[in-house]
Amino acid sequence: MNALAVEIPWGVLLAIKAVVILAVVPLGALVLGYTFLLKMMSHMQSRLGPMDPGGFHGWFQLIGDGIKFLQKEDIVPDEADRRVFALAPTVVVISTFLIFVVIPAGPRLQVANLDVGVFYALAVSSLSVIGVLMAGWASANKFALIGALRAAAQLIAYELPLLLAVVGVVIQAGTMSLQGIVSAQQDGAIFGWSGIGNPFILTQFVGFLLFLIAAQAELTQTPFDMPVAESELVAGYMVEYTGFRFLFFFIGEFGTATAFAALAATLFLGGWSIPGVHGTAADLLGPLVLVLKLMAVAFLMFWVRFTYPRLREDQLQALAWKVLIPIALVNVIITAIIKVAI
Repeated sequence: MNALAVEIPWGVLLAIKAVVILAVVPLGALVLGYTFLLKMMSHMQSRLGPMDPGGFHGWFQLIGDGIKFLQKEDIVPDEADRRVFALAPTVVVISTFLIFVVIPAGPRLQVANLDVGVFYALAVSSLSVIGVLMAGWASANKFALIGALRAAAQLIAYELPLLLAVVGVVIQAGTMSLQGIVSAQQDGAIFGWSGIGNPFILTQFVGFLLFLIAAQAELTQTPFDMPVAESELVAGYMVEYTGFRFLFFFIGEFGTATAFAALAATLFLGGWSIPGVHGTAADLLGPLVLVLKLMAVAFLMFWVRFTYPRLREDQLQALAWKVLIPIALVNVIITAIIKVAI
């Protein structure tokens, strides 16, 4: 406030932050959906359809899809629990909004700089499983219920490697504040050289890979998309949803992908930071830098989505409990030993 020489009332500042967060989620979902789901996939898989509507590069495809969803009839099954059925997509989207509260886009561009920011972000991201279970149970459809139970089992299993992947970063940075983790990378040095700071992807590369794999499973994206397997469950927990309610699930999925990519960029790539850039300049350039790093991480996530086939349910659980968690524990132990030794 002092730097801007303007005294903004607390209520107005809170309203501004709320509006920004409310805009970020659908905007992030649109950008990732357009860039990766339609354009990158079209080029990688030689799909001509999404490249045609509207002329240049099929720019109207996503808009047309949005209009289509809004025009569809809002159908609720006769046997469904109408209140729970209606609330489920909202719960999924709200969990995504809450993640962005602690992601910094600059030294002063953060809704809340919590001392336990990492813990908060991972905790609220888990709330989406409640919305998924609500959708599956309230739909009064056996396919929806099976999909919801699959999703719950998957999310619970992969939250552990996701958390353990972040523990190494917390140990190295010495703080759970996301702003503090960014500062530790910006002001750090590699073997005494501080030219690029100390991005933790260099020392926590194993943790970065674990985070990406676990995030892919949390998003229920291929190859971890058993909860919405079309060949077995039609559309899983979303099977009874139409129109704008289904669109809410779409926004929740891609908004959460944006949030996880932003978290990965913050934890392992330095977030908004540019070596040697501080203060107002960092506030101006920080959002752009964060978006560029976010998009690079999202590219990796969607590249995997368009490349690998779906796992079986037993393979998914075995990967989490027998492979990822042991590797994550070893990574945490090695990081702690090096931290104490150095």
